[in-house]
Amino acid sequence: MGRSVHGDLSGLKTSEKRALEKLYRRQINSAAPITQEFADRLANISRQLNRVVAVLVDRTGDVEWVMVGDADRVYLPDIGRQRAASDRFRGIRLIRTSLDGNGNKVELSRDDLTDLSKLQLDMVMTISVSPSGEAGATKWAHLLPENPDDKIWEIHSEERPYDCFFDFEQFIRELESEFQRKADALIKTGQDPALLVFVATPDGRDEEIEIAELLELTRTAGVEVVDTIIQRRTRVHPKYAVGKGKIEEITLRALQLDCDLVIFAQDLTPGQLRAITDETDLKVIDRTQLILDIFAQRAKSRDGKIQVELAQLKYNLPRLHSKNTGMSRLTGGIGGRGPGETKLEINRRRAHDKIRDLEQEIEKLSQQREIRRKRRKRANIPIVSVVGYTNAGKSTLLNGLTESRVRSEDKLFATLRPTTRRLRYGDREEIILTDTVGFIHELPEDLVAAFKATLEELDEADLLLHLVDISNENFEERMEAVNRILRDIGLEDKEQLLVFNKIDQVEDKVVDALSRRFEAIPITALDLSTAEPLIDEIESRLFRQQRARAYSQA
Repeated sequence: MGRSVHGDLSGLKTSEKRALEKLYRRQINSAAPITQEFADRLANISRQLNRVVAVLVDRTGDVEWVMVGDADRVYLPDIGRQRAASDRFRGIRLIRTSLDGNGNKVELSRDDLTDLSKLQLDMVMTISVSPSGEAGATKWAHLLPENPDDKIWEIHSEERPYDCFFDFEQFIRELESEFQRKADALIKTGQDPALLVFVATPDGRDEEIEIAELLELTRTAGVEVVDTIIQRRTRVHPKYAVGKGKIEEITLRALQLDCDLVIFAQDLTPGQLRAITDETDLKVIDRTQLILDIFAQRAKSRDGKIQVELAQLKYNLPRLHSKNTGMSRLTGGIGGRGPGETKLEINRRRAHDKIRDLEQEIEKLSQQREIRRKRRKRANIPIVSVVGYTNAGKSTLLNGLTESRVRSEDKLFATLRPTTRRLRYGDREEIILTDTVGFIHELPEDLVAAFKATLEELDEADLLLHLVDISNENFEERMEAVNRILRDIGLEDKEQLLVFNKIDQVEDKVVDALSRRFEAIPITALDLSTAEPLIDEIESRLFRQQRARAYSQA
């Protein structure tokens, strides 16, 4: 940090510039936020220049920055926004003069309070300057560790600066401890803490459904949501998604809760991502990046890793921006990890080259799967594919029917790659049963495209088992989401058998009514004794298909 004066110095005499520079030599008692002597000196210079003068002072009382503005305001230099890891606040306070009035009244401006929260300052103070150049009425503010009555800061008024004399060092230390205590009380699991932000619009998805699903996604990703911020708007803000005022609230709430990650329930445009990141200095990701992160964590096979990396590259390519420091915050951790070595800061040419290479490798893997599918077809073994919303119980059903050990967890996207097993009951005909990646509402487009080769398995299926978690109160919406994706990949005409799972968690009369209404077969994947009607129906449908094919060939 240089010892130069910041701001508009045009029109200032050499002696006036020197007087401003001498402020660097003065020191405030570290036990007090301001001294009368320093305030009077600041006020005197401000009156002589007829301009607002401001200083940034560290906790030892040293002046770190001196700024000069015009008659109404002063603009702070770019001091960076990252607070020290050991402290909750920046460790500096802003003290400025005000030339409004006659020294008996002063107000903190909106800019002052915005700087307080945005820069995470220890405090901001405004000192009124009398016509004779003396320091008069004083107001100062500090952030609050929680938001009583939607207050995010507390403002204090004093008649003169010397009335502000108190042990500032102890005050800040106790305030930071209170911030930490409040944050620790909210973080229960030791996972990465995050804020969840949802913009509710009249034409958007139901608020409760969206948030419930996002909470499940964050749990799967290893994130603990410590607070949810909801803003209801007629439309999503084109620049920030939320309003500018809500951005300030998000910044302060992240400070209060000691979290550096903000997850937006909506997908953000590249411009929105940059704008929010630049305003908050936080790591910001959206719904698609969260889903991609889950896939990156769970991809174990070579083809799964390739397809996740491809999806990440395609999604992040338009978000690469040489001047956007926010992108560097996305590398590593939630929303930024990936199975490949590619960094998000690679230039566009390298990103395009990598995408081309990955697409060629995926095409080779697709060709290999095609060969395997043709072998199965020549063997004339019927193929049944299990599809459904993520966490509907597909892998559990496959494990039970085929006595396999496919990974099965109570988390979203436990299965990423198709798993194929042979199924035979007694002397019945052999069937090939495949398990697929779980679908989700508005599955990211890049993810669908990347996994299209994987989903080609479905195209060869003779029958789709559409498994539905009937215990979920939003099961109808989830059924439609699955059918929408099937339409998107051209499988809407494929014969489906609707299967209602987890019936043990629903009243019998409700199961019976819903099964009749939707013509579904009720089962509990964990209890194979309930699967006999399902096996019979699968066999019946496959037999009808074989008979229809034989009739058409006759």
